[in-house]
Amino acid sequence: MNAKAPEFLIKMLEKQYGEQQTEEILQGYQAKRKTTFRVNTLKAQVKEVKEILEKNNIEYEPVEWSEQAFILKNASEREIQDLEIYKEGKIYLQSLSSMLPPIILQPKEEKDILDMAAAPGGKTTQIASITNNKANITACEMNKIRAERLKYNLEKQGAKAYVMVQDARKIDDFFSFDQILLDAPCSGSGTLNLRNDEEKIEKTFTIQLIQKSVKTQIALLRKAINLLKDGEEMVYSTCSILTEENEEILQEILKQNKKESKIEIVPINLKGLEEIPLLPTKIKGTLCVLPNEQYEGFFVAKIRKCG
Repeated sequence: MNAKAPEFLIKMLEKQYGEQQTEEILQGYQAKRKTTFRVNTLKAQVKEVKEILEKNNIEYEPVEWSEQAFILKNASEREIQDLEIYKEGKIYLQSLSSMLPPIILQPKEEKDILDMAAAPGGKTTQIASITNNKANITACEMNKIRAERLKYNLEKQGAKAYVMVQDARKIDDFFSFDQILLDAPCSGSGTLNLRNDEEKIEKTFTIQLIQKSVKTQIALLRKAINLLKDGEEMVYSTCSILTEENEEILQEILKQNKKESKIEIVPINLKGLEEIPLLPTKIKGTLCVLPNEQYEGFFVAKIRKCG
């Protein structure tokens, strides 16, 4: 018997997307998601990882928008975790959707980069990998236990970053950054797994959670814009597909900054974008990923602070 999503969520999705697309989303919640990973180029080459997979009879398929990302056809996370390339930090198990924000940010070497809600470190280590460990990365995480997990992953991946154990909303405005990634805490409406989490979802996925997430997201995005240098760019992302946590957050911030023309949306331009299953968005140039067997539901927007 198929588990059912919370009734209030179904109504919210139908209001936002209509019945047909809501049905697609609900099917995505039921799908068994494939194991995906990226090669950590700080420690390994793509060719080397491919050879090891083939030696272990593990079938894979590449991803159009990233040479480092792979979808596994016949192996589970547990099987991958038994491989030396995993134990040595040469690969990182990560959902395809969560790989998108760092790639869209286009982090640069020698730049001061802030990852505002960094734990467990997938995106932080990805930024370090993209910049060949030559960027000045500050990874912020307020929870001490999660910050320790972040430090562990940084060390395992050979990634260089300064870990700031602090609520990102309280970072002193004295600081300023060339690039910022704000993968904001959210309801997780894009990542719901109804195959085995129905009871947990019923207890934890609530309207109150969405409302609490919205308040945090607005505060974090305001802070990010304050910390971003004039003329520079940041990425705002969530693993939610609800407009309340995505477009409406951006519209609120855009409205607040309208008189000063302080920020603008930068249209996302990504090679291989046509391969990604997308939902419609209410702000041109942003993207929202449809959950299915390969992707989690995810929202990404790129923002420029006008100088």
